[in-house]
Amino acid sequence: MGKVVMVRLDLTILLREQKKKHSSAARVISTIKYLHNAGAKLVLISSWSPKADSQLLKLERVAEFLSSELELKVIPVELGSGLEQSLMEDGHNSDILLLENLSQFKQEQANCSEFARRLSSGVDIFVNDAFFQSHKILASNVGITSFCYSSIAGFHFDEGMSQLKKIIKMNKWPYYAIIGGANLAGKAAALQFLASRCDGFIFVGDAAFQIMHAFGLPVPMELVEQESLEAADMLLEAAKARGVKIVLPKDFWCVNDHYPLQMKTFPANHIMDGKSWKPVDVGPNTLEEMISVLSRCKACETFVGKSSYVMADLIENASIVWEFLKGRKLHGLLALDRAYPFELNWDAIYANTTLPLVVDVGSGNGLFLFRMAKMRKDWNFLGMENNEKLVSRCLDHVSQSGMTNGYFIATNATSTFQSIVSSYPGDLVLVSIQCPNPDFNKTEYRWRMVRRSLVEAIADLLASDGKVFLQSDVKEVAVRMKEEFMKYGKGKLTVVHDLEDSTSHQDRWLKENPFGIRSDWEQHVIDRGAPMYRLLLLKSSPSG
Repeated sequence: MGKVVMVRLDLTILLREQKKKHSSAARVISTIKYLHNAGAKLVLISSWSPKADSQLLKLERVAEFLSSELELKVIPVELGSGLEQSLMEDGHNSDILLLENLSQFKQEQANCSEFARRLSSGVDIFVNDAFFQSHKILASNVGITSFCYSSIAGFHFDEGMSQLKKIIKMNKWPYYAIIGGANLAGKAAALQFLASRCDGFIFVGDAAFQIMHAFGLPVPMELVEQESLEAADMLLEAAKARGVKIVLPKDFWCVNDHYPLQMKTFPANHIMDGKSWKPVDVGPNTLEEMISVLSRCKACETFVGKSSYVMADLIENASIVWEFLKGRKLHGLLALDRAYPFELNWDAIYANTTLPLVVDVGSGNGLFLFRMAKMRKDWNFLGMENNEKLVSRCLDHVSQSGMTNGYFIATNATSTFQSIVSSYPGDLVLVSIQCPNPDFNKTEYRWRMVRRSLVEAIADLLASDGKVFLQSDVKEVAVRMKEEFMKYGKGKLTVVHDLEDSTSHQDRWLKENPFGIRSDWEQHVIDRGAPMYRLLLLKSSPSG
């Protein structure tokens, strides 16, 4: 393999499970060993807390621990010159490098671009295997992907995503969800979704007290979350509307405030009776009912967040599950290549999926595609645009106009072009990238709009004799796009000359738009008398 691969892992999993050998830890280890056996030069990055193991505060101790777990030599290095020097040394090619604890850098939480650049110095490929951090926007899981030509998921990350998808696609009945943890208000959107899918809820821990209070049952007021009152009422209304069964604790184990070693069970409707007793866990009658209910279930999901009570967490890191069920974006996922999380039903999108496909990357307000689709009924058109509002407007127009050969997706084409377009049944015959916005605020990345992963995906998926149309009113941008396609196009793309304009041969810019249809920005530039820098690339047919 010979590539420098940086793996973002969740060391908490390994530190917590070092004596348990759980499957989560095994998957993290398998990702690292797989890459190492493939010949990659590995750099591991993570953050860890002394809560996991007070003896593992220092980088050197963590490296020793990983060496033992992986049965491979792990060398601790400092960020910056230490990493660069270690990567340059030929004598350590078989060793794995571990960077210092990311939690000590405030730039990590801020997703600082410069910090992400330092992290990725000398790195070719980024592998994200910290699934439980994917709902966060960090320099080590989002920012870093801008500086590596390929960003993919590890085995643990992939398995975590598969489990989340199972929750959405659950079709086994009866289906119960066990809900626990504090901050019911923060889980409201996710619980509303579950109420639309589940046959029943089993509430435990802090969540149980909020629902008990909503039912009018006696609950100590210090256990009631005032900010969750409305969320609890709305959840009960949704559950009642669908006939979702609510299972609440029948009894609790309580601890004496004055004598912490003393425990006693109280019926759920009498926990107010013991003035010096605090509920800390569900009682035996509750467990008996839970077992009875669950024994009749075909499927059960457990969502237990952090609780202030001694409740056994039945699922680890439930926060990412809540974020997913709320419909929130998992930024660590979306930053990866081939990260489009949905399967497209092309037959529902286009009237005829055998037609050739045209993709406009950065389709903006869609005027170019709309005009092209109207002129070329023998092609299907797909717009890929980051701006969700623009995509929503374009889709409204598609629906209102009855268009059957046009569609738009809100996505980052750099990460998702491969996965989306590769599933299309017909041939990809044209890709256009027109007037991308340069980042004038960052000098070193001012002209960096087209990344290697996108160029390689286009070069691979484009049909023989397919074309790539590039244009910009900023010459430096056009030059950079041309350079990227020539450099990373795998030798499959050649420049098409404008035979009618001999002056264009020197710089190889096309004098006219070859399709006769201009985007709104192109028209604006021409109207003010400014030049457009155009380029057409052709994918050569394979030689016989």
